[in-house]
Amino acid sequence: MQAYPHLRVDVHCPDVTVTVEIRDFGAYIHADQLPGAGGMPVGTGGKAAVLISGGIDSPVAAYMMAKRGIRLTAIHFASPPYTSQRAELKVRQLLGEVAKYAGPIRFAIVPFTEMQEQIARQCPEDLTTLIMRRYMMKIASRLAKQQECEALITGESIGQVASQTMKALAVTEDAAELPVFRPLIGMDKQEIIQVSRKIGTFEISIQPFEDCCTVFTPKHPRTRPKLEAVRLAEQFENCDLLLEQAIAGTTFDKIYGQERGTAE
Repeated sequence: MQAYPHLRVDVHCPDVTVTVEIRDFGAYIHADQLPGAGGMPVGTGGKAAVLISGGIDSPVAAYMMAKRGIRLTAIHFASPPYTSQRAELKVRQLLGEVAKYAGPIRFAIVPFTEMQEQIARQCPEDLTTLIMRRYMMKIASRLAKQQECEALITGESIGQVASQTMKALAVTEDAAELPVFRPLIGMDKQEIIQVSRKIGTFEISIQPFEDCCTVFTPKHPRTRPKLEAVRLAEQFENCDLLLEQAIAGTTFDKIYGQERGTAE
């Protein structure tokens, strides 16, 4: 203070806090602290599979479950030619950002075109989205079990779209063979966007490359479906064969940070 008389000490709101941690063998001296993501070490909470699209919500859901110690497998449904290679690249980029927090992510790509086409042709239009999501749950459950996962993760938020009303979510979950975790269920869109900006996925998510969830969207989707009616409607011709073909045609990769890993 004698050398720099123009300076003043403010112990209540200091510009810099210097911490000295004294141990038996010496001392550690450090200044700024950098906040981490918090939560639990990845892997301590088991393994789960996240249904990943190119939207804003599912990468945030994946990040939030990774914070709780969940090791992730990602399952993406691709429907070429209705969805492009750019859409798959977009999902890879999103997983690359999530992998900064979650570590390497096993990435499964499910060929879903023929299943979606047959649902659109043979099922009631107002139930097509629900039936599509039920088959996603069935396929994801099978693949998750193969990867020794104990649960599914989705980016659903109550009331956000027609397929995310309470009745619609119950119909969708009925098709799952594993518990379904929905970490965003009570969040509104702005809260989800805030997290997506924090983890670096927002600008990627808003790129204009559509995923399969926007293919064959009905004009008037059912918001209060009846489970038995949906179960009956989803039993169309060759549905079991198409499900098995989708599972058999699934390819696997691994995502490390923002870089693509070697195929496995």
